[in-house]
Order: sequence, then C-alpha cells, then structure tokens
Amino acid sequence: MPLIYNGIFYLRNCLLKSGTLFSMIKKKMLFAFAGFVILIGLAAALYQIPAIKNRLEWRLIVWSTYINNTINPVSKMPTPLPSTPFATFTPIPFTPTSIAITPIAIAPSATSQPLPSQVSLPDPKYELQGINNCGPATLTMALRMYGWQGTQDDIAKIIKPVPQDRNVNPDELRYFILTQAGWLRAEFRVAGDLNLLKQLLATNYPVIIEEASKLDPQDANGPSDDLWDAHYVLITGYDDNAKVITAQDPLRGPDQKIPYDKLMVDWQPFNYLYVVIYLPKDELEVKSILGANWDLDQNRQNALAISQAAITANPNDAFAWFNLGSSLVYFERYSEAAQAFDKAFTIGLPQRMTRYQFWPFYAYYNAGRIDYLLQITENTYKSISGEYSEEALLWHGYGLLSNGDTTGALADWNKALKVHPNYCDAEKAINTYIQPTYNSTNPPCSP
Repeated sequence: MPLIYNGIFYLRNCLLKSGTLFSMIKKKMLFAFAGFVILIGLAAALYQIPAIKNRLEWRLIVWSTYINNTINPVSKMPTPLPSTPFATFTPIPFTPTSIAITPIAIAPSATSQPLPSQVSLPDPKYELQGINNCGPATLTMALRMYGWQGTQDDIAKIIKPVPQDRNVNPDELRYFILTQAGWLRAEFRVAGDLNLLKQLLATNYPVIIEEASKLDPQDANGPSDDLWDAHYVLITGYDDNAKVITAQDPLRGPDQKIPYDKLMVDWQPFNYLYVVIYLPKDELEVKSILGANWDLDQNRQNALAISQAAITANPNDAFAWFNLGSSLVYFERYSEAAQAFDKAFTIGLPQRMTRYQFWPFYAYYNAGRIDYLLQITENTYKSISGEYSEEALLWHGYGLLSNGDTTGALADWNKALKVHPNYCDAEKAINTYIQPTYNSTNPPCSP
C-alpha cells in the first residue's frame, strides 16, 4: 500500500513539474513570437526607406540573375551568321555632297593661345552614386558648378525612374538640363580628344565623358561575366607635367587622377563621347572651341575618319569597327554599318556593349537582318541585363513586328515602358503599329 501511495505521489509531482515546464516553454515561445513580429515590423519599416529598399531590391536582382546565368551561362554576343568579313580593310568613301554643311561664323577666342600646362577647376560638392546612378550623380556634380542645388535622386526620377534601369544615354542627360535647368544649354558630341578636353577646361568648362569601366565582382551577373561596363565621370582638370586628367568619379571618389593613355583607351569604346554644359551667352565661345565639330554632320564625319584610321592601324580593333558602324548608321548607310558591326562582333566585344549603345539594332533592322537583330537584342535584355533594357526590348519588339508577331511586339514595348515609364520610343511604336489612340497616363514622354 505505501508503495502504491508513493507511486501516485511521484506521478502527481511529475505532472505538476511538467505542467510548469510546459507553461515556461509556452511563455518563451510567446515572447519569441512577439519578438519575431517586432523584428518583421521593424524590417518592413526600414524597407520603406528608399536607399535601403533600392539596395535590397538590387541585391535580389543580382542574385537571381546570377543563379539564372549559372544554370544558363552568359556567353559573348553570337557571331553574326552569315557574317560579312572584310578580307582587307578598304576605307569606305564618304560623299559629303549628300549632306549640306553650313559654315558657322565663329568669333576668335582665347583658346587659340597656347594652353596652360595645368588647369584645375573648383571642385563641386561630391556626389556618391546610388545603384546604377553614375549618370545622374555625374550630372549632379556638373550642374552644381553652375549653381544648381539638387541631387541625383531629382535627376533619376525624371530620366530613369526605375532604379534597376542600368543605363542613361547622353541625350537623356541633355534632356534633363534643357527641361529642368532651363537657364543652361548642353551639347554632346563624339570624336573628342585630349586637346579638346584641355581647351574646354582652360576656358572653364567642365566636361562629362562616358568611358569603359569594371564592375565590382560582387555585382557579377554570372560566373562567366566579364564585368565590363560603362561609366560617366566629370573632368575638371589636367596636368601636362604628370600627364593626368582630374576626374570627379561618382563611384571611386573625388579628384581621381587618370593617366592620359588610360583615358584614351577607356574612352574609345564610346566613340570619344563628351557632354558640355554652358550658359546661353557663352554659346559662341563653345562653338569656337568645338570648331567644325559643332556641326553634327561634320562631327560624325570626323568620327568616321578617326575609326577608319584606327582600323588601318589595327584591323583587329573591335571598338574601331564598332565606332565605324555607329557613324555609318548616323549617315543611314545601314548595309555598310551592318558589315562593320559583323566584323566587330566576330572579333569580339564585351558582353554589355549593346547594353549602352544601340547602333547595331538600327543597322540590322534597316538592313533586313531580323534574325540576328532578335538574337543580339534578346542576349542584351535577358542574359546580361535581367530584362532591364528598354532599348533592347524596343528593338526586339520591332524585330518581332517584322516577322508578323504583333502580340509579341506589344508585349516587348509594354515591358520597355515598365523599365522606363513614358519612354517616348515605346509609346510611339505602340501608337504607330498597335493602338493609334494609345494615350499614356504618364507625364509627357522623355527620350
């Protein structure tokens, strides 16, 4: 009997203890759950901060693109088939008779005097770029030199309202200046050189250039990513003794010293493009500095000559062939341009080349090379850009339209408008070929 009693008593105590233990575990679980809910709420609140949201979204896009390209590796642009190689290079004759160039009356300026050996313009307040924001950040610093008080976010919300849009074109920079900083004027040209940069700087004009750069490996879009990309910087000085230019680099920091030789190598892939901002009263002076390059047609003719000379010096210079094709597109010589691009792609170009320059799309479309147009546009917007390339989507849509696929074309153009809301070219394509009565609910369209 005592044994039974003791057993019952022991069982009772165990049950009481287990109940207490369960109660304690239950309380701890409730506290943990409450803490988890608080953390989720805090994370949600932090996520609403634009800088944090943009960075997290960017990392998600990079990671997802990396995984996709690990499964389906990124490759270089497909070799054009059929390719039209040049066995030997023969300079393509330019016929100026088809283009009327009006001589410009230009007043003499101080730039005809010997240039100083050193120039250093006052530094603007430095702007560290956000995600994909080298264009807006560089333009911010340039405009601050003219009294503008905004930030890169003010620029980005107009010319690249979707943060994941990975490219800003020079005409978009100019569009912002003319529409949002109306007391200023701006022009962009190609065929720049070191002497022209010095002349502009010596006359107190900072210069924006577009050059080749390298991505941080953590931003690779796949294991075979070559990491090559485009980058804007603001040139504010030079030093002939050290043979360097001074650049305000929105990614690497203020007052970066770039050797002359490196500048010219990195500048070539963008046809030596430069952007000059000035006050209306100074237009004659800017014309004087640019000389014949002020005229758009003459500027492109000069670029054509530069690329032809580079090809003569090195027939395997892919960037020179690409620049030649770009100039031929400008003059609407599409078949010849397509041949030049054939050569450039056959030699080999960086993976992102058509992410930033779209001249091949014009050439292949107008030369009737639709199959290859579809290949290179799809390669551009899909494997490298994570479908954030409105220009590639636009031209892929035109390729589909040429093949009779209006549904596919409309889908591409709608995707382009998601990447760049109120993108003029996509809206015009829809208006012209799909819905004549299409009306965007967005503000007036931009480049």
